[in-house]
Amino acid sequence: MIRFIDNLNNMKNSIFICLSFVLLMACTNKADKVSVIFDTDLGPDYDDVGALTLLHALADSGQVNILATISSNKHEQVIPCIEVINTYFNRPSIPVGAPKSEGGVNLTTWHKVKWTEVLPAKYKHQTAKTSDAPDAVKVYRKILNAQPDHQVIICTVGFFTNMKDLLLSEGDEISPLSGKELVARKVKRLVSMAGRFPEGREFNVHCDAPASIVVAEQWPTEILFSGYEIGSKVFTGKKLVQMDVQNNPVKEAFELCFAEGDPNGRMSWDQTAVLVATKGFEPYYTTEKGRIYVDSEGNNTWTPDENGKHIRLIQKMPPSEVAEIIEKYMMHQPVK
Repeated sequence: MIRFIDNLNNMKNSIFICLSFVLLMACTNKADKVSVIFDTDLGPDYDDVGALTLLHALADSGQVNILATISSNKHEQVIPCIEVINTYFNRPSIPVGAPKSEGGVNLTTWHKVKWTEVLPAKYKHQTAKTSDAPDAVKVYRKILNAQPDHQVIICTVGFFTNMKDLLLSEGDEISPLSGKELVARKVKRLVSMAGRFPEGREFNVHCDAPASIVVAEQWPTEILFSGYEIGSKVFTGKKLVQMDVQNNPVKEAFELCFAEGDPNGRMSWDQTAVLVATKGFEPYYTTEKGRIYVDSEGNNTWTPDENGKHIRLIQKMPPSEVAEIIEKYMMHQPVK
């Protein structure tokens, strides 16, 4: 009888230890997740599709919490394409938003085959066109207001349109804080695929130069830049299109675009930004602190400064090795 009681007590202790471990792991996993808002100009190029896939792969592995997927491009096919990818990876309810302010950018793909029309015509999505999506600023304010302080990573791989509109927003029914105050309180850092370093003209900065100037001058947290020169050396997609899978919108987007060029794979500007936004820059890159300056024509220059809030990536790991890492994420399939 005594042995039975001892065994029972040992069993209870074991169960308690196991439950404690499970609860500890659950809390740790939740705390370790990177909370990301993804802002994209998807359409003119298709590396955005690879970047969003990378984000879903990391979410499926428990490393990332995707708070929202927002368009900085007003073209009507952007939000439907974003939702196609979100739905394919079993996250159809991720909030979306689009710019509503005057000006901004409205660009379609420059490929002959309009893959941004092919995907929404074939795959499931909820929103008929980008202009039907909620106001990006309202989505940002609502999500940021609900998050713990200094925890959100915003990863933008397109124009700074939404960042500018958010900064200039005033207090409202969501929060009495201005946009700049809300960003300062809730955002940990902004990671951006933008700029050429140490100087030059880059597409995302140039397309909405006024917004780029506002963000460069007024954004209250640090900004980490993955410049043109970083992603231009990282080629991905060839293994993806060789995968033996059907009805995969990611593979299909790359297949359609590869048919018109990119024999070595596509340069991976947006994927490198997502990689460092979620995994950190080590061991892939080193960094340099400084300050970016943008002129009215969308040209940028860089001044090194150890006390600067801006940070630029500098190549460390060979681009081919970074490409292999990114490609594996891009080949990820939905978790059933």
